[in-house]
Amino acid sequence: MSSEQDWTAHLPVDGPTAFHLPEPGTLVGAWMAALIPKPDRVLIWGSVNGSSGQWVTRGEFLSRTVEIASRLVGIGLVAGDRVLLSGSSTVDLAVAHVACLRLGLVVVPTNGAYSDPELAHVVADSSPRAALVDSERWTQVLAELNSDLVLGSVVDPFPGAGGSSTLDNLLDGALPEDPAIIGYTSGTTGRPKGAVLTQSNLLAGAQSVRVAWRWTDADRLILCLPLFHMHGLGVGLHGTLLAGASTVLQPCFGPDAVLEAIDDHAATLFFGVPTMYHRLTEHKFVGRLNRLRLCVAGSAPLAADLHERLAERAGVSVLERYGMTETVMLVSNPYDGERRPGAVGIPLPGVELQLAEGDGEILVRGPSVFTGYWGLPEVTSKAFVEDLDGGRPWFRTGDLGVLGDDGYLSIVGRAKELIITGGLNVYPREVDDVLGLHPAVKDVAVAGVPSPEWGEEVVAWVVEADGQECPGVDELRDFARAHLAAYKLPRRVVIVDALPRNAMGKVARHELQLRG
Repeated sequence: MSSEQDWTAHLPVDGPTAFHLPEPGTLVGAWMAALIPKPDRVLIWGSVNGSSGQWVTRGEFLSRTVEIASRLVGIGLVAGDRVLLSGSSTVDLAVAHVACLRLGLVVVPTNGAYSDPELAHVVADSSPRAALVDSERWTQVLAELNSDLVLGSVVDPFPGAGGSSTLDNLLDGALPEDPAIIGYTSGTTGRPKGAVLTQSNLLAGAQSVRVAWRWTDADRLILCLPLFHMHGLGVGLHGTLLAGASTVLQPCFGPDAVLEAIDDHAATLFFGVPTMYHRLTEHKFVGRLNRLRLCVAGSAPLAADLHERLAERAGVSVLERYGMTETVMLVSNPYDGERRPGAVGIPLPGVELQLAEGDGEILVRGPSVFTGYWGLPEVTSKAFVEDLDGGRPWFRTGDLGVLGDDGYLSIVGRAKELIITGGLNVYPREVDDVLGLHPAVKDVAVAGVPSPEWGEEVVAWVVEADGQECPGVDELRDFARAHLAAYKLPRRVVIVDALPRNAMGKVARHELQLRG
């Protein structure tokens, strides 16, 4: 099913009628075209060099990216080198990210909540030449992991380096097919895989929602989503820069801060995950959301009853959409037309979608779909299905869907065993392997159980070792904390005599989920 005709029905008469990538077909090229005019217009509000928050203009932001790019060249980085980037959502982090992409470097956005073993895997797998982080502890850990890694601070990277007289020839010269980001997403083997996204992939993802959501330079986004995640980075930040709009960066989510920013900064947009909306509905001033032009939900399913509560308490119809690290954005409820609770909408401009015969797995293709997993050609091959007519292969999302007669897609399950908690992905095998190291655990399996606040919560079913008594959930979480990010830790532990297994000996996690 193609998407362009579907979206033209929801666009204004004088609006765009076909999806195309802005010239020159690269993310950085399109950004420059949008931002260079009117350099005095404000672009980003947020922390600068440790400040509590201030506005930065387009001109100031771009000048800062040139300065940081010069320093990156000064330490010997060249186009194609990987740079690990991790920090809280600040103007400094946004500047570093854009500076890297303007030089043709490949950014490896990394979750600052990762444990040391998780960080070690990303470093070993992506082999970055440099790392910019905002944690002194991480600086020490990274130095121990790779003594050749050039380490710098996000806030003021590599002072004293730079001064390249040829910098103008190095900026914004990336080609559409050049890698721009390696986004790590957990896999069924328990080892995160790096999804390689090109300049054109990222541009297509941002352009599709810019068109579909009527994003213009008059908009102002409240952005409290982390900038290591595709929702915050690939949609929130990239989309803002592409539209020539402005954004209010908040280092973390807080209902008070979000609702106050609506008035303080005359905001028009808010992007959040269902957990955020769950907490906002309980706030006495949730009605302020009604002053926004658009509220978008993603990264996890938005429960139909939460959608209805937001409509009742705040008078807003939240627009739910669907995407993933490997594809940026795929599907969205329409800006005009019905925003249907329980459905993620119709394919975005440029996206084609079909359901696999048999299980109904969602298959997609289009200009935003990634090129493959870093260093994993066999895994990449298995992730795609050849087109019977010889066209572009279809990416297997791992999600199961149902298409209505009117083209609306609903996600009804997962072919993979992914748990989505608070908008973040957790693969059970990774957690199983860590919990299984505890001496009191003979056998263990985790699965996701529905939660009104988190969407799903991680629950561990444990078979106790002979003569041992399994510790409580707090002790088990403390044990696993050295190996796993906090959001992956189980919130409940259930003691069982045996785990349900199929004829091949594989744990039947769906049976555990039925037990709740």
